[in-house]
Amino acid sequence: MHDKLRKTLRYRWYIFLILAVQYLLVYFQRVAPAVTAPEMINAFKISGTALGVLASAYFYSYGIMQIPVGILSDRWGPRNVIVLSSFIASFGAISFGLSPSFTVAVVSRIIVGIGVSALFIAAMRILANWFRSVELARVSGVLMATGGLGWLMATTPLALMSQAFGWRESFIYAGLFSLVPAVCSWFVLADTPSKKALPDVIEMRGHNARTNVNFFKDLKMVLSEKYFWAIAIWFIFRGGALFGFFGLWAGPYLMETYRLTKYTAGNILSMIAFAMILLSPVLGHMSDKTLSSRKKVLLYTSILNSLCWLTMLIFFEHLSILWLYVIFFIMGITISSVGTIAIVATKELFPQDMAGTSMGTMNVFPFIGGIIFQPLIGYVLDRTGKIQGIYPASAYRYMLWLLFITSVFALISIAFSKETIKKDIA
Repeated sequence: MHDKLRKTLRYRWYIFLILAVQYLLVYFQRVAPAVTAPEMINAFKISGTALGVLASAYFYSYGIMQIPVGILSDRWGPRNVIVLSSFIASFGAISFGLSPSFTVAVVSRIIVGIGVSALFIAAMRILANWFRSVELARVSGVLMATGGLGWLMATTPLALMSQAFGWRESFIYAGLFSLVPAVCSWFVLADTPSKKALPDVIEMRGHNARTNVNFFKDLKMVLSEKYFWAIAIWFIFRGGALFGFFGLWAGPYLMETYRLTKYTAGNILSMIAFAMILLSPVLGHMSDKTLSSRKKVLLYTSILNSLCWLTMLIFFEHLSILWLYVIFFIMGITISSVGTIAIVATKELFPQDMAGTSMGTMNVFPFIGGIIFQPLIGYVLDRTGKIQGIYPASAYRYMLWLLFITSVFALISIAFSKETIKKDIA
């Protein structure tokens, strides 16, 4: 029995490796438009608002799919969901690179969003079955760190790749490469250890206790929980900043406000990725062990996030390149790295057999933020108008005010959240 348990503990890391590579590709597809934005504007002859619509098309489908993905993961099995969605994402990425028109490009981004929408929730569902609850925040933090690698690949490496081969070819190559982990997922992934004839890890008892599951009743239970909404509202504003600013408009902001080269702007943007890579596991450990708290981590990072936006406003146009690196790194911690802590906190609000539904429903909200903020920021910039083909500094100042005010709203919301971690497991 002990030998088989050791096999379980070893095999789960093979599963984690496949999920990590998949999640890396999710983040690459998510933020790649930020670096290739100028090329797409020229290729499709579109405005800033239209670019926001093109980039946010991914988030429409991604957000809409979160609840169905959660339900399917609970009912059909997360492995099956991941395998099918992986092939869909690959097709969408290749189609996007081949898009002959703006309309086809939007449809292709929607397909990509549908494909990658399943990965995070289904992966968390699998990890919850292979890792103990006291390990979950740390493991999910490492998963988030691999997402940071994907973000990193979508900054300077993508900029260099697009210069060498073209932005279209870059997306086609990414789509072709993503077929490899899709195939591996079919052969390696398993919903639970028992699917591989291995013993379950501790705390697996009762995970599948219910046989007659009413998913609409579960969804109603999730949406009627008041503490769920404290995190959901926080996630809308976090998603708005992460996907609206850092995922699309941060590159143009750095290049047009601070007159930085595309290469330097890409390096500064990569700080978000480095923060995810280096600090996501640390935040997970702090939440599980050091502070033994989900709420404290969420609250403290929210305070720090608002201070960063305020600093960018006070010293607008006068921040040194060094300070831009520092602030973007801190932003990566307070906007992106901390996200898995909020998802784990959501899971802990409900019974284990509702994990997929509760996490999937919550994961809708950051993408609602992306859907709203990507075109909204483009609209704010367009209202000011371009001067000699670029947005003036005053346009980006209005954008920063929007992001600062909404960060304060996020802070207020998370202050009303509930502590979910069990003190006796620390």
